[in-house]
Amino acid sequence: MNNTQVYPANSGKSGETERLSFPIVGMHCASCAKLIERQLKKTPGVSDAAVNYGSEQATVAFAPRTVTPQQLADAVAAIGYKAIVTGSQDRSADSIRDAEKRKNLRDLMLKVWIGGMATFLILLSGLPEMLGTAGRSLFPDPYPFMMPPAILLLLSSIVQFWVGREFYLATWSGLKNRTASMDTLVALGTTAAFAYSVAVVLIGPVMQRLGLRTDMYFDVASVVITLVLLGRLLEAKAKSRTGEAIRKLLELEAKTARVIRGGEEVVVPVAEVIAGDTIRVRPGEKIPVDGTITDGSSSIDESMVTGESIPVDKIKGDPVIGGTINKSGAFLFLATRIGSETMLSQIVRLVAEAQSSRAPIQRLADSVSGYFVPAVLMLAVATFVLWFDLGSFPFAFSNMIAVLIIACPCAMGLATPTAIMVGVGRGAGAGILIKDAESLEIAHKVKTIVFDKTGTLTRGEPEVTGVYFMDNLNHVVPDLGWQVPGDTKGQNFVSGIVKSIERESEHPLAKAIVTRLTEAPDYPVTDFGAVEGFGVKAKVNGIPVLIGNRKLMETNRVMRCAELDKKAIELESEGRTLAYVAVDGKNVALLALADTLKPESRETVSGLKKIGIKVWMITGDNEKTATTIARQAQIDHVLAEVLPAQKEAKIREFKKSTGGVVAFAGDGVNDAPALAAADVGIAMGTGTDVAIESAGITLLNRDLRSVVSAIRLSRSTMSIIRQNLFWAFGYNVILIPVAMGILYPIWGILLNPALAGLAMAASSVSVVTNSLRLKNARI
Repeated sequence: MNNTQVYPANSGKSGETERLSFPIVGMHCASCAKLIERQLKKTPGVSDAAVNYGSEQATVAFAPRTVTPQQLADAVAAIGYKAIVTGSQDRSADSIRDAEKRKNLRDLMLKVWIGGMATFLILLSGLPEMLGTAGRSLFPDPYPFMMPPAILLLLSSIVQFWVGREFYLATWSGLKNRTASMDTLVALGTTAAFAYSVAVVLIGPVMQRLGLRTDMYFDVASVVITLVLLGRLLEAKAKSRTGEAIRKLLELEAKTARVIRGGEEVVVPVAEVIAGDTIRVRPGEKIPVDGTITDGSSSIDESMVTGESIPVDKIKGDPVIGGTINKSGAFLFLATRIGSETMLSQIVRLVAEAQSSRAPIQRLADSVSGYFVPAVLMLAVATFVLWFDLGSFPFAFSNMIAVLIIACPCAMGLATPTAIMVGVGRGAGAGILIKDAESLEIAHKVKTIVFDKTGTLTRGEPEVTGVYFMDNLNHVVPDLGWQVPGDTKGQNFVSGIVKSIERESEHPLAKAIVTRLTEAPDYPVTDFGAVEGFGVKAKVNGIPVLIGNRKLMETNRVMRCAELDKKAIELESEGRTLAYVAVDGKNVALLALADTLKPESRETVSGLKKIGIKVWMITGDNEKTATTIARQAQIDHVLAEVLPAQKEAKIREFKKSTGGVVAFAGDGVNDAPALAAADVGIAMGTGTDVAIESAGITLLNRDLRSVVSAIRLSRSTMSIIRQNLFWAFGYNVILIPVAMGILYPIWGILLNPALAGLAMAASSVSVVTNSLRLKNARI
């Protein structure tokens, strides 16, 4: 079966189950999302489904042999919504969704304008009556703007059945599926007001003879529908800003590529690039796909993907990332990953999945929303019965409508997902890739973080930290010709010998030594050989040379040097790796190597301590070396001599012993099991595929300080979510009783149905606006 691509290129397979994520158009509240989710779950072949109202995204796990993506779309369409699923390999689903949303936004704006004008005329006509006796005295008699009931009926009908058509469609769909939503509340409340008013127009005299009031509520029905739609319009515009992270990532993609085919350079769409193509990139151009440089060099701006502002120098053999910008030189590279396999596509997919995922805290709001609408319907009926018994029909009728309108659960449905969307997007813009909402939520609870040493706290590559020579080096063996012009101490001669020999070695330490001694002279090397586990041996100008550890020196009975032995003891106490140099059987030099601390490590540890997090380091190094590195990083707690295979077990033991939430930060390759075992795994962005699968958070920018930023982002996001939930729950807890008339016996305060509609719309907009504050939060 062909891999079905859906926005945003999100398709994953696991055994007999395929997972798709696709947009849903037409949802109005959290109840809509629950209805679609239930419909998808009962579709044969679907094992799980989740629909997120905030991101308007559905994620479905299904058996491809039983159900097709198109059948999933049909199931959604059957209940009145639209699922955008496409089988193409491009971004067509993205384009379709954006086109649908733009169309819906235009339709909504048109309805708000027409509804607003009709409602204004209806309100203008009834203004004297609304203001009561005092108000009637302010206007001339006859009132020039008074319209006949038939005209009011016509204007109100336009608002009720054309402007408010979607409320009826959603209500009918809900009734067919035995569920109710916010649309049900609006439809019931406004229909009751409209129907009673129609009865007054058609059979007013009959109603008077029956002792019924003949007040018309066209204004109430029209105002509520118009205000609710206005709220949706404002909400849609605000929500569109929460998806900026995805749009910005998609804008990074190059549109064309300069491919070398048949010895000629041809410009083709990126979709036509195949793995194995050789591509030319000129200065200022975007790199179209992932690959490896085969010819040339350049400086590349990777900030759009990694968040790192400083351009990265690239030479032959270095990897390049699609979507990044070539700043200087031209080069050729071999395409290795195309389409949905590129790093940018993986990032887009993960950001979209994370924005659509549910945080544990959202379960409370989802649970409440599921029971909320039926409870409101019962409260509305109870309100009518109570006030009809204690007061009058108009009084009871108005309060019932106010309850139906005020109780919209939209704010509760938006409280968590909008904050998650903005938080995940903010992280992506800073080079912090968050895998799912749960990781973002749990991160704020972290009390202890364990850092892997190599590649995380340290650079991961050895570096020569010092080169030391014996005293009077130039006079030890004068007949060997150590005297060279300008080399008063003979150090250049020895350095040249060491560099020339180590250049022949493939050992990781050899590269560091050659890099340090790059300015030393070159000498011809003969009889080179590696002594496994000890070092190397060779001859330079016929002089026998040994370079290696202490055991190599002892085995070959090298004449020791007192001052170098003393220095070696000092360096070993600092955790350095030592390489002795023996020339013609005499120890003449000593090199100290270490995996040096990253410049930002100490700042990261300090930042974590400031926000109340304990910091540990775990390493396979001996205790002396581990303690030295920990001291340099100002880390107080160390787990030393831990083999790679033992890290996972150590993290599990650590979680039990501390009793709190534990995060583990590693390089995402050999630390994958430990990343998965921790409550929150933070990968350093190397070994992208493994990091994505194992870690909850991946630092694409490879900046260790982003660990602090990720935790601050989590704390800010959770703070916003709590504020949103407090407002959403508080709004309903406070205003539903007010709408029911609880304040009327004491202070004579009632909630007008029109004001209830305005308050309901304002609550949803306020939640989205509050979530957008995360875009400027300090992390």
